[in-house]
Amino acid sequence: MRLATLRDGTPDGRLVVISADATRYLAGGPALPNLLAAIENWAVAEPALAALADELATGAGELLDPALLAAPLPRTWQWLDGSAFGTHGELMQIAFNMPPIETDLPLMYQGMSDRFYGPADPVPFGDTAHGIDFEGEFGVIVDAVPMGTSAQDAAAHIKLVVQINDWSLRTLAPIEMKTGFGWIQAKPACSMAPFAVTPAELGQGWKDDRVALDLVIDWNGQRFGQANGRAMDFSFVELVAHAARTRDLVAGTVIGSGTVSNPEYATVGSSCISERRAIEIIADGKPTTAFMAFGDTVRMEARGQDGTTPFGAIAQQVVQAG
Repeated sequence: MRLATLRDGTPDGRLVVISADATRYLAGGPALPNLLAAIENWAVAEPALAALADELATGAGELLDPALLAAPLPRTWQWLDGSAFGTHGELMQIAFNMPPIETDLPLMYQGMSDRFYGPADPVPFGDTAHGIDFEGEFGVIVDAVPMGTSAQDAAAHIKLVVQINDWSLRTLAPIEMKTGFGWIQAKPACSMAPFAVTPAELGQGWKDDRVALDLVIDWNGQRFGQANGRAMDFSFVELVAHAARTRDLVAGTVIGSGTVSNPEYATVGSSCISERRAIEIIADGKPTTAFMAFGDTVRMEARGQDGTTPFGAIAQQVVQAG
């Protein structure tokens, strides 16, 4: 099952179910006005939405206008982003000239959740000197997770999977990291691909509680990377359990994987510019790739071996704020 949100002038938009070919939709109706309301009452919402998906399979539905697609979850209560790819962590230590973080627990921070940009929204930034960078990753949306939930039990709470661009401002990040208080300015709003999907919809693309798909990224029309999400050192159930260790997680919490990264980065490329710069430091002693400029474009699309694109694409342009 694939879900999306159409812009309707309200902050949370209108929840719709999307056909397999992504050309048609059926709306959830008054009982299921938006995705946040649905995830808060998933036991009732899921069978109703599944019935709409079955109806779409018969050819029913209205034609989908991609221009109306917002982020599937335009805003929510909580966004927690992990860093579950060990290769990315190692390369970022080089990029920022930071010592290794000595822990056997997942890394995670709490970011901005009051908005997620839609898949084709222009993304405004104030100054290119801040080091504008994209970060391709995956995420899960959970229902209410009780404090102390184990990794084994966390699987039952993962209801939807999403694809995310976690925008970052790299020259601000090291300063905030050194304060010990976490990121505020270095982590603006993220973007989401148009479709949120159930794990079952991914088929073999959901394996060992990981998204086993290539995340294909083009920067200004040139291939930048196609790392695979299966290389997570910590699975999504482990990330959910970690997040719930000392708190209840409210329904609608989004938990991210962190930047998708593979040990074979020499052949598959990277999912963020900072990682490429770290690779250049290793090879040549200094980085040569600049961060993004106003007018630059980035496209991200997770693809299966059969060419399917379950989340659709993020295709955005960086613009100057104001």
